[in-house]
Amino acid sequence: MAGRPSKYRPSIAEKICSRLAMGESLAKICETEGMAEISTVFRWLDKHEEFRDEYARAREAQAEFYANEIIDIADETPITEQPDPDGGVTKRIDAAGVQRNKLRVDARKWVAAKLLPRKYGDRQQVEHSGRVTLEGLVCGEVEYND
Repeated sequence: MAGRPSKYRPSIAEKICSRLAMGESLAKICETEGMAEISTVFRWLDKHEEFRDEYARAREAQAEFYANEIIDIADETPITEQPDPDGGVTKRIDAAGVQRNKLRVDARKWVAAKLLPRKYGDRQQVEHSGRVTLEGLVCGEVEYND
């Protein structure tokens, strides 16, 4: 049985990046027959600039993929069917399905925010109240007015 490829192969690198861009995790990709191990991929990233650039673009595309997928998941209405005593079927919103979709959305939001923090990360705004004078800064005396 042949081992997994450890020598850099552009064709495998391209497949990895293509699958990343379509939302697959690196771990899942690397479990596939004929793919490199995760440690090998990280070594390739360290040694091959062209792969590093392609990988970075794939991760950006992955963030966009997840952001678009969030809308589809949020628009889903999980329905469960329950038999009626008279032989009919009653359709109800599945509370467990709603919670599962919420988890799916939250996971994708988190990953998108980590992959593209400027676009999908939480914006932090710093507010200042009071007054800082130039003299106070130079002399180490800061005046606070509440």
